[in-house]
Amino acid sequence: MNIMRGAWGYLSSLFSGITYRFEYEQPIDWSRTYIICPNHISNLDITAVSIMAKNNYCFIGKDELLEGFVTGLFFRTVDLPVNRESKISSFKVFKKAADRLKDGMTVIIFPEGRIPNHYPPKLAEFKNGPFRLAIELKIPIIPVTSLDTWKTLWDNGMRHGSKPGVCNIFVHAPIETAHLTIDDADELKNKVHDIINQKFEHNEHR
Repeated sequence: MNIMRGAWGYLSSLFSGITYRFEYEQPIDWSRTYIICPNHISNLDITAVSIMAKNNYCFIGKDELLEGFVTGLFFRTVDLPVNRESKISSFKVFKKAADRLKDGMTVIIFPEGRIPNHYPPKLAEFKNGPFRLAIELKIPIIPVTSLDTWKTLWDNGMRHGSKPGVCNIFVHAPIETAHLTIDDADELKNKVHDIINQKFEHNEHR
């Protein structure tokens, strides 16, 4: 299913004149299980991470994605939709995510929770969930910086349209969590936020 998703994303983007360039801080051992935390500035971020991830994975995403033709297919079968306005929904989804991680499935979570309203985009505050989950299960986190997908397609393209282009994605080194306790969750959250924000802002000011 995920091979099909990555292939569909690649081909549909290519048909629109959009390609992806990935840069890795270090090689990723895809035999391991991860929580992948990308920033979120475009619907293309979903496609980019789908192409990037090389192991079995699922997304946690807003339940509105159930309404899309392609995203709906995956969010009804593989992924975990969440109503972000409901604490009960979030609790249930993170419990399901924990079960997936225990079974060896990588979970992809956009820690901002949504595409921020800023244009040009700025990194929003992160939610706590991914970082508490990573520590509780001793799962390493991979920060991912989507550097410029917004220039090709901001959000869903309704306000500023879209154009062909190359989307650059930087994949940071995994951050191990086996030595951390739940008291370190905020520090871990801030660390991942700083890593992504520094890379994103550095790219914007080049």
